[in-house]
Amino acid sequence: MSTPPFLPPPAHEGPLPAVRAASAGTRVLPGVPYAALPGLRPLELDLYLPPDTGAPVPVVVFLHGGGWRLGSRHSAGPAYAASTPFEHVARAGVAVASVDYRLSGEAVWPAQLHDAKAAVRWLRSRSGELGIDPARIAAWGESAGGHLAGLLGLTAGTDAPAAPAAQLEGEVGITGPSSAVSAVVSWYAPSDVAAVAADTGTDPLDPATREALLLGAPPQTVPELASQASPISHVTADAPPFLLLHGSADRLVPCVQSRRMHAALRAAGVEAELGEYEGADHMWRGSPDAARLALDRTTDYLRRQLAAPTKDD
Repeated sequence: MSTPPFLPPPAHEGPLPAVRAASAGTRVLPGVPYAALPGLRPLELDLYLPPDTGAPVPVVVFLHGGGWRLGSRHSAGPAYAASTPFEHVARAGVAVASVDYRLSGEAVWPAQLHDAKAAVRWLRSRSGELGIDPARIAAWGESAGGHLAGLLGLTAGTDAPAAPAAQLEGEVGITGPSSAVSAVVSWYAPSDVAAVAADTGTDPLDPATREALLLGAPPQTVPELASQASPISHVTADAPPFLLLHGSADRLVPCVQSRRMHAALRAAGVEAELGEYEGADHMWRGSPDAARLALDRTTDYLRRQLAAPTKDD
């Protein structure tokens, strides 16, 4: 649909904000609209760029946690309240696009995935202006955001196998460019939405759980929708490499969720790594070193997976 002549163009087609200097030569573009939604606030991201080398850089899309109900692009979790993990990754040469998406109080599934895909498409469509390489885009998320990052890696350009009529790509923001990512990092994320209640020993029919609020109903009452919203349902041999990191003492999203996901990926022949941190609860609570170790491993993994191809590749 074209924009009426008396209205401005959509926010995601507007000029980029001024670049701000950040730590150690990194730069940030704050509050960049990546999708305009009629009648709603524009969806925004903050883009953290490495020190300028004059060459296009890889980028990872970061999706925050909060049970699809809370959170924002400004935080990677409470363990990093006194540090800036996005600048840490940018200093290593990988840009970070930290993305806001609609929460479950604003819209139910699959709106959250539609928004995440829109962010990837926008980055590709504006890559030349942003100085990023459209062929080297990864996804990274924590908790609910890790769930969405996994789905970004597993559902590019496809309908859901469990519910073929439901389009997972969506029509939010820029359409046309691919929403595919070439690697996924998922921190303490749900991989099987319907199994979370059994894994935590909670009431599977409780309409107030995070999963029920995401889907609009308890997962057990909408099994096809729950399967559609579960990364483990979409694993195929075509999946990109995955790094799954989880605390062994996680009480909110038990570590068995990542163990099952890792097993499914490996069974499909996908390159997948699983890292467990002994004694760490959700959001790395209870383990002083887990947050640092997870961030360092994530940074190293992204650098390796998104390295520029050599002439022999």
